[in-house]
Amino acid sequence: MIRARITGVGSCLPPRVVGNDDLAAVMDTSDEWIVQRTGIRERRWVAPDVTTSDLALEASQEALADAGLSGSDLDMVILATLSPDHEFPGTACFLQAKLGVSGQPALDVRQQCTGFVYAVSIADQYLRTGFARRILVVGAEVHSKGLDISTTGRDVAVLFGDGAGAVVLEAGETDDPAAPGILSTHLHADGSGAGDLWLPAPGMAYERFMSADLLERRLHFPQMNGRAVYVNAVKRMAEAVVESLAANGLGVDDVDLFLFHQANLRINEAVTERLGLLPERVFNTIDRFANTTAATIPLGLHEALKAGLLREGMVVCGAAFGSGFTWGSFLLRW
Repeated sequence: MIRARITGVGSCLPPRVVGNDDLAAVMDTSDEWIVQRTGIRERRWVAPDVTTSDLALEASQEALADAGLSGSDLDMVILATLSPDHEFPGTACFLQAKLGVSGQPALDVRQQCTGFVYAVSIADQYLRTGFARRILVVGAEVHSKGLDISTTGRDVAVLFGDGAGAVVLEAGETDDPAAPGILSTHLHADGSGAGDLWLPAPGMAYERFMSADLLERRLHFPQMNGRAVYVNAVKRMAEAVVESLAANGLGVDDVDLFLFHQANLRINEAVTERLGLLPERVFNTIDRFANTTAATIPLGLHEALKAGLLREGMVVCGAAFGSGFTWGSFLLRW
């Protein structure tokens, strides 16, 4: 059988650290208020001239070096983001150009917080079918430039940070069911919840893609129904984990490390409790990096590696929930 294995991991975090007290200086909030509700203590924000593809490039270069490869060795580039450099073309094309390569397909995945899980699943299918042998999968986000950094927008603005994470996936033949690699992926969506977490404008749903009226109505800032997102995230991420385990005939005790999307620590604590997990088996980064949407899981993967918490032979389960609503999971052996 052909199994897709992660052979390289990389990440990129902007050097600028923005703490809760920094936000309290420009909006009506406090460190205590943010920590109690989200678990976030600080986040990283980019400099004005830094783009999503810039962060993606640094994370990709580190992942390629870790895998002992160069951009010319890749058969495909897949980039998950909700914060593209431009409305079009796709940010994967800008990343490809910055890597100094061309010819291989470059694909954007616009599934927000579930983007990396979707991207890994897509790459896994291409590798299993023989379409490609090596694929770069990236999650990258620049949120800070698009937030309403004021008291009016604080409920959303305090949640998000900038960053990128990348992995190299390579196909390999094996007859060992315990060999390292992706065991399964599982994807879902429910479009009826799209309006509970979205960026209304700009868009083709209006008479003009962008107008003064849309700006005056502040529709170019993200909007969220926090209660609906919380309830659905807890339910759907727990379901996705159970689905991954059932597909592989495993139980929660067979998993060594859980990597959940980092939207809100309270969500992850509720999922942990619902599944009956020991908290120390769930790796969280939200206190330091906040919500980096598509970048959260690859960032967490790299941070767990650097902390010595991820070792050869371990079983890892990743799960995410995001706007759309979308959700999904993957199970792999490291």
